[in-house]
Amino acid sequence: MPEGHTIHRLARDQGADLAGRPVGATAGQERFRAGAERLHGQVLVRAEAWGKHLFHTYDSGDVLHVHLGLIGKWFRRTGDVIAEPTPTTRLRLEGDEASWDLTGPMRCAIVTPDEQAQVVAKLGPDPLRRDAKPEVMWERIHRSSRSIGLLLMEQDVVAGVGNVYRSELLNIVGIDPRRPGRAVTREEFDRLWAETVRQLRLGVRRNRIVTMSAEDLPRPVSRLRRGEGRYAYKQERCGRCHTELDVYPIGGRTTWSCPTCQPR
Repeated sequence: MPEGHTIHRLARDQGADLAGRPVGATAGQERFRAGAERLHGQVLVRAEAWGKHLFHTYDSGDVLHVHLGLIGKWFRRTGDVIAEPTPTTRLRLEGDEASWDLTGPMRCAIVTPDEQAQVVAKLGPDPLRRDAKPEVMWERIHRSSRSIGLLLMEQDVVAGVGNVYRSELLNIVGIDPRRPGRAVTREEFDRLWAETVRQLRLGVRRNRIVTMSAEDLPRPVSRLRRGEGRYAYKQERCGRCHTELDVYPIGGRTTWSCPTCQPR
């Protein structure tokens, strides 16, 4: 499932391509054809992300709400001739110079601003938003007996963190994922929040997850192979101390941690 940096990058790029002008909307699937017809010709006011949720606000007040889920994807297309939407295309949004095709989302719906607010109200702070309130995340962590590795995956605790960032952030900060949230100190939390903000911002800029510092990277970022540039996630050994990693499930998802850098 795409993590928060991907959705913020999509909001940024789609806003650049589509905002401030009438948008053409079509659908290859019958299930959203009426929704596409409703959006067609409306002016996109803004595109924004909250965690893993993408919202497009139009001049009519309609809001397009998209959650990609496990298999959803957006494809950007350019060129003088673009093929008709395929039967798998839930929605195509067309601008002057580029179009965006959406396939396989978990949710694609037109909602009201109040319904958008209801979705957002259930989310924890999004580290990529200027209005994020880390105190909300702290309150939910330090009162909980559940593991910090589980809490980081819960979107009402922090919005946008997924399985890759969970393993990477806890490795960098030096916290074992199995430790209860209430056993995380305030100092550790402050470092965790700061590192989460930093890493997600890097993810938006690079459009990929590379968490290693420059001195630890095996080669420049532009030359990294898929899955490289990470300390723990899907690695055999810790990228910092080279100890063999522990591998175990938390919340139904595989987690990696270093017994040296993240002692229990």
